Amino acid sequence: MSLSGTLSNFWRNTDIIRFLLTFLIVFMLPGDQGLAQEKQIFAQNIHQQELEDGLEPYKVLHAEPLYIDLIRDLGARKGEKEWNLGMGLTDNLSFDSYEVLVEYEWAPVNRLGLEVELPFTFYSPTGGTAAVIPPSNQLDALQVAIQWTFLVKPEIATSMALGYLNEFQLTAFDSFAKPLFKGNAYNPFLVVAKRWGRHFHSLIYTGPIFEQEYNTGDWESAYEINTSFHYMIPGTINFIGVEFNKALEHGDFDMTIRPQMRLDISESMLIGIVAGIPIARENERFSAFMRLIYEPKPKKKLI
Repeated sequence: MSLSGTLSNFWRNTDIIRFLLTFLIVFMLPGDQGLAQEKQIFAQNIHQQELEDGLEPYKVLHAEPLYIDLIRDLGARKGEKEWNLGMGLTDNLSFDSYEVLVEYEWAPVNRLGLEVELPFTFYSPTGGTAAVIPPSNQLDALQVAIQWTFLVKPEIATSMALGYLNEFQLTAFDSFAKPLFKGNAYNPFLVVAKRWGRHFHSLIYTGPIFEQEYNTGDWESAYEINTSFHYMIPGTINFIGVEFNKALEHGDFDMTIRPQMRLDISESMLIGIVAGIPIARENERFSAFMRLIYEPKPKKKLI
């Protein structure tokens, strides 16, 4: 399919997208009465984690989903950095796929996050049968991303960001570097997050994906809407919640529900555990995913 045809098909389906984004912004930003109430709650119950010893610029504490995670914290401060190691298993009916990812995030300046990620996928036939030949193992892509938090509103506990993720898609190991890159994926996105009171969190991460295949010149497109809702345990940064990963492609709707929990296991280390329950996915059954998060604490300057 040509690029013009792909864009035409994509924009024919944007009524639902425009509706969702309009509803999101109206829903997330309360009116005058709600704003006054939110300001009162904020003044009375400001969270210690947000204050971070009075550091500036100010940022709002939001629960970050564990499967489709953010490039950096919303409102990131210069010098922040984070390492992620992810491991997952998906039952794809005729074969299993094992996912391993290594990810590094950092903030070179205030409000701006950068990320580099290497996701690997390994395949194995199910039931010990060789009747179905699974795909070849591969380093899926070299992923690079940027995220700019353009709105931080502590009085209504809301943050918004724009970002872009680029996937340089690589060939499988059995034909690696012949050629090295087989395609590219372009993914601009919008993030809107709001905390309700002190412990309830909501977030939407949404945007189109355009995929280009170098060999044929074909283009494909999809639209992703990832929403999450979490409850943060009082006095901790541990949470329980659920993530809904939804995709619209060629008129087909797919969704995976991902219940999840996050626990701090040391001052700088967190662990996230995620289950995947597919809804309206023809070739996928249950999945599991675990994410180790290491965020080194910044060194305090001596006066």
